[in-house]
Amino acid sequence: MLYTFEGTRRSVLRGAVSLVACAAAPTWPQSWKSAGATRALAVAQIVDNTPSQLDVSRDFLIGSRAAWQEINKNGGVNGRVVQHLVLEVDASAESLRAALDTVQKTANCVVLSGTAGDRAASQLVALLKHDQHNIAHVAPWLQNSDLDGDQRTFPIFASRQDQIAQAIKSLSLMGIPEIGAVYASEQEYTLYRNDVERASTALKIKLMSFKPTGGVAQVGKSLNADTPRILLFMGGTPELVQFTQSIEKQARQRYVLALADVNLQTLMQMGASRQTPIMATQVVPMVNASLPIVKSYRQTLARLFDEPPTPQSLAGYIAARYTSEVLSTVEGALTRQTALLAFQRRQVVDLSGFRVSFNAQGRGGSYVTQSMVTPDGRLVG
Repeated sequence: MLYTFEGTRRSVLRGAVSLVACAAAPTWPQSWKSAGATRALAVAQIVDNTPSQLDVSRDFLIGSRAAWQEINKNGGVNGRVVQHLVLEVDASAESLRAALDTVQKTANCVVLSGTAGDRAASQLVALLKHDQHNIAHVAPWLQNSDLDGDQRTFPIFASRQDQIAQAIKSLSLMGIPEIGAVYASEQEYTLYRNDVERASTALKIKLMSFKPTGGVAQVGKSLNADTPRILLFMGGTPELVQFTQSIEKQARQRYVLALADVNLQTLMQMGASRQTPIMATQVVPMVNASLPIVKSYRQTLARLFDEPPTPQSLAGYIAARYTSEVLSTVEGALTRQTALLAFQRRQVVDLSGFRVSFNAQGRGGSYVTQSMVTPDGRLVG
């Protein structure tokens, strides 16, 4: 399947509008405005606004906003309006604690849903555990499987380790004998090198790692004829743009494989080299898939926002839909405690074709697929 992205991002995706401003007051039918507003449930979503995380956070938020508006239009959760409360953070401990303080003071807030991006989600897991907050942390953009198994956090998307394994496996099936691993920063190198090495060893693919001394652009300029043509990139969209620009004039053709934190559409808009084919894993179906939940996502997004579909916003949409589905199973009073108990049951949920089924480690999904940007700007999956 293939399709071409057209148009440009609205100002909300270019940084002209605050994420908090994007998360305007909830919308619900006119008949709900008196009784419904007083009976509203609040669902809090924490989003990281720092440059390295902003691309994922914004799209994820747009998908969640679309879903919550659709949920309210269809009757809310058990007949109650859902107020979508968005809290913007910079992923520092102080910022996250302030966001949690706001949640604690919001008496009708029953759940945290769709934390994005990965850094904020990872830090929030630790903070919730340390401070013993009894609130469910549902469907975050949590890539690190080392944090699975927590009694407060319920990740439903495939981990980074699953993505790396799938990416390298696909290369092994193609008979590729070696790959290079490029890390966007010292932090990525420290955090992810062992995962990449384990996966390559298991699949008998020779690995050459590049430590980002001097920056990722410098790594690109240092590549030579002995460097593998296939490169696994560990980092975000802005860093990948720098890297592809640094290798675009090299005589040898390179192929770059990235993970789900990379937004392929934004990558091309930011000026990534079109001389280098780029493939990325994604933890949700292709946005043009025929699954009912993907169709619903496309229709809702088109009706509410002037935005093209992306895997990250589809993930945000699925996160909200899953949260709503489990909340609707609570009988009697819907509180933080009853909501937490409902999520702790970790029941199998089929979201119109996207299945959430928790494994023994406490992660509800291992789905990974791949898509690719061709030199002429098409996205192929």
